[in-house]
Amino acid sequence: MKAAIITIGDELLIGQVVDTNSVFIGQQLEAIGCKVIEKIAVSDTFHQIIETFEKYQNKVDLVLITGGLGPTKDDITKKTFAHYFNDELVMNTAVLDHVTQLIANYYNRPLNEMNRLQALVPSKCEVLFNDVGTAPGMLMVKEQTVFVSLPGVPYEMKYLITEKLFPYIKKHFQLDAIVHKTVLTVGIGESMLAEKIALWEDSLQLQNIHLAYLPQFGLVRLRLSKTGDSVEEITQEIDEKIKELQQLIPAFFIGVTNTDTLFDEVVQLLKKSGLTLATAESCTGGSIAQKLTSIEGASAYFKGSAVTYATESKIAVLGVQQQTIETYSVVSEEVAKEMAVGAKKIFQTDLAIATTGNAGPLKGDADAEVGTVCIAFAYEDKVESFTYNFGKPRHKVIQAAVEKTWLLLYQYIRLQIKST
Repeated sequence: MKAAIITIGDELLIGQVVDTNSVFIGQQLEAIGCKVIEKIAVSDTFHQIIETFEKYQNKVDLVLITGGLGPTKDDITKKTFAHYFNDELVMNTAVLDHVTQLIANYYNRPLNEMNRLQALVPSKCEVLFNDVGTAPGMLMVKEQTVFVSLPGVPYEMKYLITEKLFPYIKKHFQLDAIVHKTVLTVGIGESMLAEKIALWEDSLQLQNIHLAYLPQFGLVRLRLSKTGDSVEEITQEIDEKIKELQQLIPAFFIGVTNTDTLFDEVVQLLKKSGLTLATAESCTGGSIAQKLTSIEGASAYFKGSAVTYATESKIAVLGVQQQTIETYSVVSEEVAKEMAVGAKKIFQTDLAIATTGNAGPLKGDADAEVGTVCIAFAYEDKVESFTYNFGKPRHKVIQAAVEKTWLLLYQYIRLQIKST
């Protein structure tokens, strides 16, 4: 089964809104064995939408459209959708009753004309009832292609995909078995890794296993994918190739991961290990803590952070010694160590990680060169520290420091879990 994704709206084209919908849709379709061959963003105009529909007609099994279903005059997707199928919009009483009830419950006011228009749908469409919003999904079939139009509001789109569209797809299409496995490698760049595993990569092609390189700071993820008739057979084939890879690059091979990022992996390991964490941040300005607290339920393992940006706050809050700063500079492993120990003590955690550095563009209170970051990691009664230079510009230094933090946490917690 093949699919194309169309996102509609000028706000996407000019960068006013970041398109996260197509990312979610692509991931979900791929997970059930539907291959996405293309995705495109188009303006909310009649001719652009029609032209895009025609482009995919009979080329794919499914065209999935999001956006342009609002009640305002600039949202014309619904009218264009009806026109493409030589249909007309009619009032759907079930949708109208639902919209009326939602407006009454949440806004405590009667329905206005704009809200009423939400209940208009093409007369021939299959309505995907939107229990969590006002704009329904609409499904229509033309020749060999199913077209589905969904609202652009992310939580509404996600609900309709998983609860309404997927049951339809599984009922009407023969889906291939599909398996993805991702291997994490650390300490080797993408080009060097590709050179080392070139022959192994060639052998994957003989078995129709697709390999994708997914580089991030300090690591490269290798995603192996294959479609076929049997999940069990595909899994066995991929597992055998992963064993070969581990023997080929033992120094860089970390293991198989089922997450999209190293941060996601750290979160899973924290949950699994039962370890608690605190942070002490200077140059990263709370970025590590912010990322951790963006995850629901983070309080189970993350206990707090001290953002001691100024030199004096490192002394007053974390107990860093003035003598240490004067002797080694505020950007030093010695200061980072005392910051980590201070955070571990304040928040009474198993682990604490600290960052101090020169993100630039000026040196500030430090002697270290711009781009220098010192990271310290306190655990049990030990402290380890590291110094890096991430270059320029400022935002890159901060991002690199945060990513390095996830790598250090990942390596330590994984070892702790293995030893228990």
